[in-house]
Amino acid sequence: MRILNSYMVVRMKSMNRMKAIRRITTLVMLFIIIFCFAVTGFDMNVIINRGSQAVLFIKRMFPPDTGYCGKIIEPLIKTVQMSIAGTFIGAVFGLFTAFLYAGNLIKKPYVRIVVRVIVQCVRTIPVLILALVATFIWGLGAAAGTIAIAVSTWAVMARIGGEDIEGLTLKPYEAVTAIGAGRFKAFSRTVIIELLPGYLSNSLYVLEANIRHAAILGYVGAGGIGLLLNEKISWREYGRVGMILVMLFVAVLVIEGISTFLKAYLNGRIKRNTTANVIISVCIMAFFVYSLSAVKDVSTSKLGIKVVGAIMHGITHPDWGYMFMTGESGVMYLMLETIAIAVAGTCAGAVFAAILTLINSRKFVPAPVAFIGRLVVMAIRTVPVYVYGLIFIRVTGPGSFAGMLTMMMCSIGLLTKRFTVAVDNWNMASWNACKCAGTGFIARLRYVAVPELKFQFKDAVMYRLDVNVRSASTLGLVGAGGIGAPLIVYMNNYRWDAVGSILIVLFVVVLLIELLSKCLKRIH
Repeated sequence: MRILNSYMVVRMKSMNRMKAIRRITTLVMLFIIIFCFAVTGFDMNVIINRGSQAVLFIKRMFPPDTGYCGKIIEPLIKTVQMSIAGTFIGAVFGLFTAFLYAGNLIKKPYVRIVVRVIVQCVRTIPVLILALVATFIWGLGAAAGTIAIAVSTWAVMARIGGEDIEGLTLKPYEAVTAIGAGRFKAFSRTVIIELLPGYLSNSLYVLEANIRHAAILGYVGAGGIGLLLNEKISWREYGRVGMILVMLFVAVLVIEGISTFLKAYLNGRIKRNTTANVIISVCIMAFFVYSLSAVKDVSTSKLGIKVVGAIMHGITHPDWGYMFMTGESGVMYLMLETIAIAVAGTCAGAVFAAILTLINSRKFVPAPVAFIGRLVVMAIRTVPVYVYGLIFIRVTGPGSFAGMLTMMMCSIGLLTKRFTVAVDNWNMASWNACKCAGTGFIARLRYVAVPELKFQFKDAVMYRLDVNVRSASTLGLVGAGGIGAPLIVYMNNYRWDAVGSILIVLFVVVLLIELLSKCLKRIH
């Protein structure tokens, strides 16, 4: 009895300690969020008084110039080809890199550490920056854009695949290796078979994101519809800009429809058989081969090789003086501004996404309402990031406030989709039981939905924050604050030592966010 009492006392103390830690963590996070809003210069009065400027800017794009539709089709096809080819190549290489990334497969720590550092370094670099580097090496055009997408996809999928492998049971793998099979053969016969459905489903998510990334790569001359979009924005031909966005929305709608079907097929919601497997596999390979036709020349020049050497030398020999420069033009302040933009934009976007999820899921609203809601959210996701930047600069003027609103809109699209997927897969037994007992809607949200869905929502928000830190680092291109403007300027002027300083700081920030995410998971 004494032992039981002692255990209960220790258990109560432990629970009270965890509650205190959670409260302190919540207060600290709340303070950080308020601080980030303050850094961005958030002012509700500006939005109320000047919000109409954004509406006027959007009105210039609609109705779109339908006569320009024919000129858009070819670059739009190029954009889709770049996305499919880059995603396919990156996902294939990412799958094999995941084997080296996973801690439960690779017992030699130095191999795992080297692979993870390389993947993390590449994952830190925004795809727009990768595309700019690719244009230096392979020249302007779709080849550079495709390679940039492939490299970015490789880093993302290597990490996702490695983490998924760490969550698998390895008993079949160990059994096959125990009877004399090589590691690669055992990996392909056991781990890949178990991993593949989830891995392919994640690849489809990345493909949808890459369509939108490819739409802005033309800003740095990396091919696709972005070249046309950047040109029409520069010439202020807003009717044609509207037509480009409408066509891009149609392309995203088609890709997402195909993606939804394939995810349902992979998850077993659609009955699978050998014939369907063969047909789908042949179609995917045909799309990939067709998409490769967009990449006509990937040869490098002597200048390109020199540029690669200069980049590597600059990154490994950063400008330490610039890295620790004080003042508003220094890396530290600009990175603080970038983080503030990302944090404030993610939090604001998460709030609106949670509200939109209620009208996006068929579990809360009738199917026609949910369908319309999903179309609206898809339209929000379709608009490229720097178009949002140009819209909000009309409201707030140049600076980090416009960047924060831009990140908010970008977050709304992805988070609403992730939240809706979590709700659609949610077992509503407790919800329905409380509903039958007469519990009100708000009470059910607070005491049933939030406790059961909060972990999926938190994971989605932390993932989006990680993405937004990298995305916010390019907002300076349109004057929306952050470290993007000096980053592009230094790259165009071949100041690779200064570029190295920025990328090192960005790498550290992304790594700290990842560690923070893991700590929050343990606490909560």
